[in-house]
Amino acid sequence: MREGGSQAREVLLHDGTSPCPYLRGQIARLPWRLPLRPLSRAEFSQRLSAGDRRQGMLLYRPACPTCNACQAIRLDVHQFRPNRAQRRVLRRGGRELRTQIARPTLTLEKVRLYNRHKVERGLLVGQELVDPTAYEEFLVDTCAETFELSYRHRGTLVGVAVTDRAADALSAVYCFYDPDFGWLSPGTFSILTQVELCRTWGLRYVYLGLYVAGCAAMAYKAQFRPHERLVNGRWVSFGDPPACQRDG
Repeated sequence: MREGGSQAREVLLHDGTSPCPYLRGQIARLPWRLPLRPLSRAEFSQRLSAGDRRQGMLLYRPACPTCNACQAIRLDVHQFRPNRAQRRVLRRGGRELRTQIARPTLTLEKVRLYNRHKVERGLLVGQELVDPTAYEEFLVDTCAETFELSYRHRGTLVGVAVTDRAADALSAVYCFYDPDFGWLSPGTFSILTQVELCRTWGLRYVYLGLYVAGCAAMAYKAQFRPHERLVNGRWVSFGDPPACQRDG
């Protein structure tokens, strides 16, 4: 059990090793911690700044024995500027999609969409389809302040993004969408939508989870520049792409 000042106490539930879900041949260690009460916005800001991620009611932070490829990544909305392609995605999504913000809820429509996203995008490696109970534990249960962005195209649910709110930040937990609507780049649109929410609400950062060098599924996060990554306990800025790749 851990306690630091006025911080919410936590119970360490599991601290073992397992095959890495991101890099083949690597061993992962992700100590899972359970806060004993819901975290305030300020407490959650401190957890995010230290590199924590949330899954359901639990917090974790990679502490792998032989690898440090996992780096928390965030956008400083005061510095980040979308490139031309990203601005195009934001405009197109704004025209084609209706965005709603609400508390996370469980529906069979969302469970079916989540599973379809996993199967058709080849993301079900070593995993099984989720049932309603597993979906609720992952994307509805929470130890923080959490909301859900849902995206509809002409009334049809085509995407969902679950997001945490902290005192100074939003933290993207998970986004899934209908692969048939890939032409709208829903994942990119969702990140840009959260950036815009931060600007509207006066928040500083959008946390994008973990960036893992060498993991193709995580490569898209580095396209949002400039961004910051947590390297050896310090947030380091990774600036604009080379001039030849910038907007004209």
